[in-house]
Amino acid sequence: MSMNLVTLLYLVASICFIQALKGLSHPTTSRRGNFFGMLGMGIAILTTVGLIYKLGAELATAGIGYVIVGLLVGGSAGSIMAKRVEMTKMPELVAFMHSMIGLAAVFIAIAAVLEPQSMGIVLHISDPIPTGNRLELFLGAAIGAITFSGSVIAFGKLSGKYKFRLFQGAPVQFAGQHKLNLILGLATIALGLIFTFTGHYSAFTLMLALAFVMGVLIIIPIGGADMPVVVSMLNSYSGWAAAGIGFSLNNSMLIIAGSLVGSSGAILSYIMCKAMNRSFFNVILGGFGGAADAGPATGSSEQRPVKSGSADDATFLLSNADSVIIVPGYGLAVARAQHALKELTEKLVHNGVTVKYAIHPVAGRMPGHMNVLLAEAEVPYDQVFEMDDINAEFGQADVVLVLGANDVVNPSAKTDPKSPIAGMPILEAYKAKTIIVNKRSMASGYAGLDNELFYLDKTMMVFGDAKKVIEDMVKAVE
Repeated sequence: MSMNLVTLLYLVASICFIQALKGLSHPTTSRRGNFFGMLGMGIAILTTVGLIYKLGAELATAGIGYVIVGLLVGGSAGSIMAKRVEMTKMPELVAFMHSMIGLAAVFIAIAAVLEPQSMGIVLHISDPIPTGNRLELFLGAAIGAITFSGSVIAFGKLSGKYKFRLFQGAPVQFAGQHKLNLILGLATIALGLIFTFTGHYSAFTLMLALAFVMGVLIIIPIGGADMPVVVSMLNSYSGWAAAGIGFSLNNSMLIIAGSLVGSSGAILSYIMCKAMNRSFFNVILGGFGGAADAGPATGSSEQRPVKSGSADDATFLLSNADSVIIVPGYGLAVARAQHALKELTEKLVHNGVTVKYAIHPVAGRMPGHMNVLLAEAEVPYDQVFEMDDINAEFGQADVVLVLGANDVVNPSAKTDPKSPIAGMPILEAYKAKTIIVNKRSMASGYAGLDNELFYLDKTMMVFGDAKKVIEDMVKAVE
């Protein structure tokens, strides 16, 4: 395989990746985006395997065998995990994937430092690694290590299965935490620069150790409510780690793919920060998340009265409405109730009711989470609207049906300047004429706050599993 052909195929793969990002920017083109992404990655993998095979034949090595085994093991594990993962566990899977990318970057950097001649960085093992390559290896390895350990903590917090304190949803904070992070950060940079200008392996090793520790420390003070931002941030980190290693290996495919992932992850983090009223720079430095989770509840849900009703009561209100807006949330995803919801929507539309879906940018726990859930049930895209496009319509809506959503519809964000979520953009469901809220209980959301929406005079609570409640509504619709 000639280098000209390799360059051409890498260019084609890069174009596919760009088209993938473009397609994934909207639900209507997301499947096409996924196709381009898989096609581009397939081309990149096969091209790289062909290149390794050519180099292996020239050097009489058996490295291609290990590459094929790695592809089979990794591909099989990925296929099994993707097939088994539940929609509500998707953020955990994404965090796990980020950790693997970071760890791969670390391993490649270590291999390049120990045997630079095998990576094509130098001609002979006795030759010193060029200063520019050492800087690239330092950056790629440091970012990869932070990504790996940080993603492991994020995975544990999202999973909620582990009793180890660092994996709990509540933020872990201690005195002098930010100062310690600053000292470790400066020490990591200093050791990286020492390695860059001197080539001392000990400095590289210590730098890696501190980077692993930093990954843990910048994520543990972040609570469960802010995990969506953390996942998108780590997505960006993993891309920059790959790009840094790509420069060291002079691999244009790694540079382009890593840069695309890094920049798109940064943009996504900015969008998420805006949607949750967070500071983008605080996210990057790991210095946020505690306030929203540590804040006291604005009221006691055990003592304050609420109006409750049955599925039949809710159906009566929906059937007699002219316009209905549905706000799907995490509770809908947990119950796997999207197919029943689509059936309910079809019956209401058939009876002349105008139905629209309102999606908050956070959308459960990750952007696009609810979009994917509704797309799985083949809900028409022209019924699904983003927050900025539909907020003006809540005031004219006869009924708003909130299914398992909590913080994203909490009016305290707009009415209480002392609330921990004050200023966070929300879906303005409180403006509707009538509000129906389906939840299992009066438990608070990820931010740990009582929701004032539940106590409004025009709000009716319908308690129970979302799927069971919606199925009962479907039966009750005439």
